[in-house]
Parts: sequence; structure tokens; C-alpha cells
Amino acid sequence: MPSSTQGKNKPRNAFRQSHWRESLQAVMQSSIVSANEKEINVGRRLQELRLMQKLSIRSLAEMSGLNFNTLSLIENEKTSPNVSTLQQLASALNVPITAFFETSDTYKEIVFQKHKERPRTLFPHGELEDLGGGLALGEATPLLMTSKPNTSSGVETYVHTGQEFIYCLQGSLVYIVRQEEFVLEQGDSLIFQAHIPHRWENRTDHITHCIFIICPSDSSDRSVNQHLENRGTIKA
Repeated sequence: MPSSTQGKNKPRNAFRQSHWRESLQAVMQSSIVSANEKEINVGRRLQELRLMQKLSIRSLAEMSGLNFNTLSLIENEKTSPNVSTLQQLASALNVPITAFFETSDTYKEIVFQKHKERPRTLFPHGELEDLGGGLALGEATPLLMTSKPNTSSGVETYVHTGQEFIYCLQGSLVYIVRQEEFVLEQGDSLIFQAHIPHRWENRTDHITHCIFIICPSDSSDRSVNQHLENRGTIKA
């Protein structure tokens, strides 16, 4: 497990989380194994939060705009909620999205992670690993992106605030920024203003590994949500 030291003079905003960072943590935490080696049970946690506020499933469905059957399936572990669903539930319950997961609120000054212990989330055509380990880097979070052969981020482009940085560790990835193609191979990097429409493609028959950093300038920016929701779509 990542090690950390306790800071005596904790910054006032040390625990403040922006909307996109909470969403990222939620997705990452969904695949972390807890200390007792059991997967975090989002459905059970949802039920606990609902009962704490003395709400019925039907009441929560009306408040969140979600279907009654959907909530029932989540609580009974028959289906897993996506980021958008968690956001709706968090808003209805007036809690941060991280409330659905067993997270530590210990302030971290140093984080060391063994490569097999990093928080990660799997997609049908790749995965993302959180290189930050919970240590806030302003509004930025470093990720290790693995894309499977012949996959892409989809036909839709991303547009958000701030900057985006990519460093290719292995393989080859094509980034399309304002319709201009940049072929990243091992050792190549790319950084650009993220308000420019962009997307990526792995056009090879091999897995690609890249360090991927999104640095939004607006804390309410849903840039990471966009990348998480679309990442890994098979190329047309």
C-alpha cells in the first residue's frame, strides 16, 4: 500500500476536491482492494447513505431523476453505476461523490506506490492508473494510460480548460489536435492548450503506454469526466 507521512501544518484547502477530481477518485477507487482485501461495495454504501437520510429508494429516485429499478439494482449489487449516475446520486444526497467509497482523509506529503498497488480503472480497451496516489498536484492528476491495439477515444473530440500533456513510454499513439496529427512514439511528448478540439487513436497492433496529465484551469471543469467516459472506444 502507498506510504505517507502526516503533515503537521496542513494547508487550509488540503482536503478540498474539485468536481472532476472527485469523479476521478470515484472511478479509480471502484477497482481498489481495501485493507481487508474485499472490493469496495458501492451499492452497500449507497444504501447506508440513503438510510442515514431516512429516504426510501423511491424518494431518492425522484430526487436524483434516476429510475427506481436502477437504484434497486445498484443497491443489490446487480449493476455498477457509472460516473454520471454517481454524480446525480451525490447531488441528490448532498454529499461529495467520494462519499460512496472508503477513502482515507489523511493528508499526504509523500506518496510511494509499487506498480502493482496503484489505483486503476479498467475499460474494455485499456486502463488508467492513478500515479498521484491521492497527493494533490494543484488541479492536475498524473495518469498512466494503457490503450489496447486498434482502439481510440472515439469520434467525438474533447474540449476543456487548461492544458493537456502526454508522454509516450511504449508503443505509438496518434493525437489529433485541431485536425493536425501528431504521432507519438517512445520518448515523444506533446502539450497543448486544451480548448483546442482533440482526441487520440492507437492505430497499431500493439499496446501503448503513455503518461497522461490533464491540467484544467477551472475547478468545475468536467475534462477528466469526458476522458473517463469516452476513453477506449473502438475505432470506426
